[in-house]
Amino acid sequence: MSNAVKFIISIMLPLIIGGISGYFTTSSISGWYVHINKPWFNPPNWIFGPVWTLLYFLMGIAFYLIWKSDCLIDLKKEAAALFLLQLSINFMWSLIFFYWKQPGWAFLDITVMWVMILLTIFSFGKISSTASWLMVPYICWVSFAAVLNYSIWRLN
Repeated sequence: MSNAVKFIISIMLPLIIGGISGYFTTSSISGWYVHINKPWFNPPNWIFGPVWTLLYFLMGIAFYLIWKSDCLIDLKKEAAALFLLQLSINFMWSLIFFYWKQPGWAFLDITVMWVMILLTIFSFGKISSTASWLMVPYICWVSFAAVLNYSIWRLN
């Protein structure tokens, strides 16, 4: 498979997963989410779409760097498995929080997601420091999102 095809797949995978999860969140953002108690540091709703799009794009570039690398196949398989697992957990968070309206269970999910992102960063770091660093904005945002999720859970 050419690097160009790997690049397109790597970018599109997280963007498609994010788009699908966004589909499940749209009605709740304008409905249920508007009416629940939120902490003072809750950002405006319009910020989430651009931030997540950028983060999914950065994740895709990071994954591409891993996929195209010449490292040992076992390192690549581990890194890819961790990446796909954390992406799956990311997808589930949107369903749990917005679609099923369960901020407590979503907090558990985002905690597991945070750990999986950290493991992915470490795994990527064995292959490409650039790929590893491209995941740092993601874990920073998820850290903030976890605090926000916890606060919303406690306020409601």
